[in-house]
Amino acid sequence: MTIRQAMVLAAGLGTRLRPITDRMPKPLVAVGGRPMIDRVLDLLVAAGVETVAVNVHHHAEQMEAHLARRPAPRILISDERAELMNSGGGLAKGLRLLEPGPVLVMNADLFWVGEAVGMPSNLARLAEAFDPDGMDMMLLCVPLERTTGHNGKKDFALGPDGRLTRYCEGMANPVVYAGALALSSQLLDDAPDTAFNLNIYFDRAAAAGRLHGLLMTGEWITVGTPEAIAEAETTIARVEALA
Repeated sequence: MTIRQAMVLAAGLGTRLRPITDRMPKPLVAVGGRPMIDRVLDLLVAAGVETVAVNVHHHAEQMEAHLARRPAPRILISDERAELMNSGGGLAKGLRLLEPGPVLVMNADLFWVGEAVGMPSNLARLAEAFDPDGMDMMLLCVPLERTTGHNGKKDFALGPDGRLTRYCEGMANPVVYAGALALSSQLLDDAPDTAFNLNIYFDRAAAAGRLHGLLMTGEWITVGTPEAIAEAETTIARVEALA
């Protein structure tokens, strides 16, 4: 199926990216000549997404002005100026702006380049593989060796049946969560109205055998510090040179 709506988590303070983020929100920091959030939104639009809720807090007025200039997708602002809601609380609040049903969720500061040419995109594959009857969430994942800027932490082990479990040393098929997932919005109907971490739902789904993963194609990039920008741009240039 094609998922037509999404939530982008974009309200973080970006403290490790200071001093750049003293004057702008992290999602507007340019990497390879383009703000990170534009790279994320372009990936969503290419996958068929039409409406996106975006949460804002740090330099919120800059985010709103930037997003208002985009012709697509349709943007709905989830305002967290009064209180940061963390990943889970922010997602739960943003989902209330969208229609009930399947939703793609992405972090505003994580993206990828170099998807397989002539094949469905990573997000299109994620949407197609998501089965709400058999899973709570499907997470896009990447092997550690195809990451740039990551701290080396392995998040999950990907089983032969596609299920994810929290990684422990020595497990086979370790993967990194790539910052994109598919879920049904109803999953968070019981969520509190306060700030909480989305890892609560990850762990709940994993314990029930309902957390699944899909390996992405291409090179995954995260930019956590000013020094990481150059590393990310080197990866982008290398991948684009091979295209």
